[in-house]
Amino acid sequence: MYQSLKSLQLSARRQVHTLLSGHHFSKLQGEISDFSELREYQAGDDIRKIHWMISAKRMTPYIRESHAYREISVALVALMDGSLYFAQGNDKQRKLAEIATILGYACEEQDNLFRGFCYTQNQEFITPPTKQLDTINQFSKTLFEASLLHSSLDNHVAIKRLFAHLSRPSLVFILSDFLKEIDLSLLAQKHEVLCIIVRDKEEEMPKIETEATLLCPTDNTQTHARLSTGNIKKYLKNLKKHDEKLVTHFSKYGICYVKIRTDEDSVKKLRLLFD
Repeated sequence: MYQSLKSLQLSARRQVHTLLSGHHFSKLQGEISDFSELREYQAGDDIRKIHWMISAKRMTPYIRESHAYREISVALVALMDGSLYFAQGNDKQRKLAEIATILGYACEEQDNLFRGFCYTQNQEFITPPTKQLDTINQFSKTLFEASLLHSSLDNHVAIKRLFAHLSRPSLVFILSDFLKEIDLSLLAQKHEVLCIIVRDKEEEMPKIETEATLLCPTDNTQTHARLSTGNIKKYLKNLKKHDEKLVTHFSKYGICYVKIRTDEDSVKKLRLLFD
């Protein structure tokens, strides 16, 4: 496993320059801001900066001033449980670790501040803010080696904890298969959120088998099922409905996203986020 991890990290390192060619991580580079002060409105000020509640209380317009960060704070967030352990192995987990490693190295290459968050059923692993490559490698190792089989993550609890940790406006990458309900509305109001959906091809285009024994990777329940064409169509219909709801949620809160399957080129798909 150690050799596989090193191969993944070396491959990710080689791909960073391709990912960053002519691109920056954030559309808000140099513009991510934090509250600085309140002052009275002056002619020529941007009316969009008026703090309406304070203005109403004081009966005169007040402006909410902010100052821009020159350095982007980047948070890589992995939401992980047994659903990443799909089919014959954990290709989805490996893909997620690969994507996170590429983004971590890209963050270091651009001299941005990196923080890693890994949430599983039994673990909350958080790195300190850093620009050190060793910390990024440790985060990569944590994702690659996380024990996920027969585990289930509560996304609501994980996102609530994440929000509490992110005091500074940040560029937040959330990596998951997004097969569970998730609410990113509060997070997206304070941070720039980008979601990376990691899926396996056979999850979305399953093969038709006469009969199969299905094992649930989150709770280890076993089901003997007949995978007929009708059953497959019903499954795909439910998956489509779930994904449409997810995309609507992203759109409502201005969240950019990309889907990367385990058999796809990670860098090629990641570049879509920055074009």
